[in-house]
Amino acid sequence: MKKLTSIIALIVFVAFYSCTEDGLGYSEEIIVYDDNPDPIPDPDTVVIAADEDTSTDLACPSSGVYQNNVTRNVDIPNPANVGVVDDRSCYSDYSESIIDGITWGIYNITDGSNHWDTPGTLQPRIERASTIANANVGSFVKFTGDFRILEVADAGSFDQDGTYILQAKGQHTGGGGSSDPAICLYRAHPVYGTGVNADKQVAFDIYAERILERGGSGSGREVVLLKRVDKNEIVSFELEVGFREDPSNSALKIHYCNAVIGGETFNWNIPDPERGTQSKMRYGAYRVRGGRAQIRWANTTLERVNN
Repeated sequence: MKKLTSIIALIVFVAFYSCTEDGLGYSEEIIVYDDNPDPIPDPDTVVIAADEDTSTDLACPSSGVYQNNVTRNVDIPNPANVGVVDDRSCYSDYSESIIDGITWGIYNITDGSNHWDTPGTLQPRIERASTIANANVGSFVKFTGDFRILEVADAGSFDQDGTYILQAKGQHTGGGGSSDPAICLYRAHPVYGTGVNADKQVAFDIYAERILERGGSGSGREVVLLKRVDKNEIVSFELEVGFREDPSNSALKIHYCNAVIGGETFNWNIPDPERGTQSKMRYGAYRVRGGRAQIRWANTTLERVNN
């Protein structure tokens, strides 16, 4: 395998789409990423996971089985995954599989399958939400879980590709942007193999998509490569978002968003901490601008501390 290139490119372009709920408005965005990721050579045909959806039909069923038109909180009794579900995909509702004694939450969404919101605005998703922590020093929300990625969106270009698997959110004072803004979204991009796997997603690059300032309007986001994981690899994810005292000035505070993915730490301090009023998060599968996304979650926990 070739070593992942260390060259980092900065590209400025028009951001993804208008999305008032998620705080992604039209703006300029700074992208920091590897512009020529190495494919992964693999002489063997990539293995299909036991709970992988291999159907070539990505349309919503005409039978109405998944037409969750009454409520977005479509769930199963006593789900293994924690948090209240938000189902905005008519392709497939949340379900579960058991593999080697582990119960996995299944999140499958396809391009154009959001039948709840105005077409062309908000992206499909099946996500679970945490409760909200306040902005006092010492308050936080914390998520832990294990994920497997089987497939993510491929729309033919970096800015359109990828699927979010987890996101930090939180409102702020002073106006600007969405009423329910995203702060940092963790986005998985496809990596294709070679030879017999040339058209198959065999691994995924995980990026952090971070705000540059509160409000989002005109400020854009930075997208930073964190690490690569293999298809169907079980990877741990811990995310804590909260407020702590600024060690350099006790009168100030820091709004932090700290992740540990597969044992690697990726800490980040959110801009304009004095404007932040809350911390919360969502996980599952969100955004698919081409094709299908299949994310699996297990061993999930959510913790909240309010001071």
